[in-house]
Amino acid sequence: MAKRSMSSKRRVAATILVLVAIIGLFVVRLVDIQVVRADSLSADSLGNRSVEKTVYGSRGEILDANGVVLAGTVMRYDVVVSPKNTSTFTRTVNGKDVSVPVAQAAAEIGAITGQTAEAVQGIVTDSLTENPKSDFAYITKQVDVDAFRALDALDIPWLYLYQNPSRVYPNGAVAGNLVGFVSGEGEAQAGLELGQDSCLASNNGIETYERGADGVRLPESTVTTKAAVDGSDVVTTIDSDLQWFVQQVLAKQAQATGAAWGNVVVQEVKTGKLVAVADYPAVDPNNVSATTNPDDRGSRAFSASYEPGSTFKALTAASVIDAGLADPNSQVVAPYRYLPANGANINDSSAHGDLRLTLTGVLIESSNTGMSKFGELLNDQQRYDYMTKFGVGSVTESGFPAEDSGILHAAENWDNQTAYATMFGQGLTTTALQVSSIYQTIANNGVRMPVQLVSGCKAADGTVTEVPSTEGTQVVSPTAARETADMLEMVYQQGWLAEKWKIPGYRVAAKTGTAQMPDGNGGYTKGYLVSVSGFAPADDPQYVVSVSLADPVNMNSSAASAPVFQEVMSQVLKKYRAVPSGAAAPDLSGTW
Repeated sequence: MAKRSMSSKRRVAATILVLVAIIGLFVVRLVDIQVVRADSLSADSLGNRSVEKTVYGSRGEILDANGVVLAGTVMRYDVVVSPKNTSTFTRTVNGKDVSVPVAQAAAEIGAITGQTAEAVQGIVTDSLTENPKSDFAYITKQVDVDAFRALDALDIPWLYLYQNPSRVYPNGAVAGNLVGFVSGEGEAQAGLELGQDSCLASNNGIETYERGADGVRLPESTVTTKAAVDGSDVVTTIDSDLQWFVQQVLAKQAQATGAAWGNVVVQEVKTGKLVAVADYPAVDPNNVSATTNPDDRGSRAFSASYEPGSTFKALTAASVIDAGLADPNSQVVAPYRYLPANGANINDSSAHGDLRLTLTGVLIESSNTGMSKFGELLNDQQRYDYMTKFGVGSVTESGFPAEDSGILHAAENWDNQTAYATMFGQGLTTTALQVSSIYQTIANNGVRMPVQLVSGCKAADGTVTEVPSTEGTQVVSPTAARETADMLEMVYQQGWLAEKWKIPGYRVAAKTGTAQMPDGNGGYTKGYLVSVSGFAPADDPQYVVSVSLADPVNMNSSAASAPVFQEVMSQVLKKYRAVPSGAAAPDLSGTW
């Protein structure tokens, strides 16, 4: 009996020891989990259920001068599923729990996104095939708000909707040549979108949240780890209403004359601001791929340089007058062909006898030989210096990306023919913006204003930065500018297009140009670039309008550009209520 009692006591003691050992192991393990490795395990656990999500900042808007949105951002949504959690779920309908199989949920999603149920399920299947633990797969991207609301109402626990801002251009092709566009990923590609990206760009933020084993976000678990910052707005100098009008007029005439392309620049004389810059063809940033020629997706007014032809004679005339070497009544004999002492060979566009012309008459008749006789009063370096002061050979201050500087070789590199050709707009190239700037300078009493396309970068609090300079540069004297303007009035009144570009009630100063187009191989094509540049009212200049049409096959002369100039300038003067001219135009003789 005593032996049994001892045996029982030993068994009890052994059991107790075993239990103590087991409990000890649990205690040690518990201490290890809750104390020694608590932080590490907690982080691992959180990592397994924590989800990081990008919070998109909104890209800034591009606005016209009156606040009209030319480029903006609207919220779109990416539709995402968690493949590993895709399964039948329960939905409450009319107070009753209803089982919803995956096939039905896929059909409901597809009915909203425009996909078949099979396509939706296929995305899930393919994702799981690639990674059995896949937790993320796109169903589609950038659905609109209506689709977002409909998808959200489905209350599918493994379906997620992530914000994804998308770029929109409310006015379509209006100013599309200037605004530019972004890629499908939101990267700036062209135009102001690219040139002003530092102002427009937003900074995305990050937020994290926790979700349960079923993939559903846990309430009140969202934490913002990095706040999103919206971009600022770019305020342009463009008037979108006028821009639309100018684009319509340009497109109509370009199509009627069969022009390959064309542009129109409207610029404020006293400020240098660009009020409209139209190009044909024009790109719609909402559908860039519809414009198949990459050259048509930007603005040739900035990016295409060409020999300006006779519109450039105004610069030569102003330079000679400023140097005190001539005035509007100075006289020359202009032959059809002129052979200067340096060996150059100059001729006018059509045969004629010797013409007794004043400097005014040289501009009216657009005589190359007559302008050469006046231009040679300056040496090459003097003329080169005048050209550079007018902005020839340099990009403008607009900041527009891919702007062409044109070609103006240093005077010491001119050959004999170039030395004379540069007097009447050949042997060099300019952009439409540079030509407009030349006429702005003449119209503004010889003061060249920086070319403005952007007024500044406007932050959310209204602060405006990156404001462009408004300091002008005196290029020629007020007298030289005024006398050149008076001569250009005579061109408008007495030139061969006098009946085609009349604007009743206003004095206008203008000049035509016809230039051969380069073929890209050092020669010329058979086509011409025809142009008109001028300003009004001539007695108190307010606006410059410069028109260029490339190879208008149905009317290959400046007569093709004149109707555009007349219609656009008339609209500009009317829109901005320019005061009609009061005093009579000067009476300058073209002959002697």
